[in-house]
Amino acid sequence: MWLIVGLGNPGAQYAHTRHNIGFDGLDALAASHGLEFRGKRANSLLAEGTLASQRVALVKPQTFMNLSGQAVVALCGWYKLDPAKELLVVYDDMDLPFAKLRFRERGSAGTHNGMRSIVGQLGGNEFPRLRVGIGQAPGKMDAAAYVLSRFSKEEEGERSALLTTIADAVELVLREGLTTAMNRYNPA
Repeated sequence: MWLIVGLGNPGAQYAHTRHNIGFDGLDALAASHGLEFRGKRANSLLAEGTLASQRVALVKPQTFMNLSGQAVVALCGWYKLDPAKELLVVYDDMDLPFAKLRFRERGSAGTHNGMRSIVGQLGGNEFPRLRVGIGQAPGKMDAAAYVLSRFSKEEEGERSALLTTIADAVELVLREGLTTAMNRYNPA
C-alpha cells in the first residue's frame, strides 16, 4: 500500500495557489482514475482505491501546511506503513523552475514548512518525495506571499499539462518504482 500525500492549505482562498500544487496534482490523479476525496481521517481528506495494481490512499491534509506532519504521522500509523517504502509526498518547490519535477528518495526539508513539519513529526527524512517547481519569487517579493499567490497568466496556460505530468509521474512510481521515475523526470 502507498500513502500519497499532496501538500496544500484548505479553504477557497488558497485554492489553486502555488503552495497548493500538491493538492491539485492529487486531484488530477484521482480524477483520472475515478477516485473521489470522500473519506476523512486524521484531519485529512482521503481518496482510497487501486492505481497501477497498488492499493493507495491519496491524502490532502486539512491541518494547514505548517502542521502537515501531524496528519502524515497519524496516517502512517493508521495504515501501518513504512514511510521509507510506502509514503510519497508531493509539494511545491521554489528552488526548481516552474513545471520542473524532481523525485528524491530522502533529504532535508529545506525551507518548506510543510516538509519541516513532516520530517519533524516522523523523526527523520527517509521517505520519497516529488518536488514540483513553482519558480522563484520575482524581485523582492516576500516568499510567503509568492507561494500563496496564484499562477501567472502564462503559467496558468501550462498548469493543466503540469497537473497531468504530476499524475503520470506518481503513477510511474506505483507501476515501475521510484528509481525509474527518478530517471525519467529528474533534470539532468
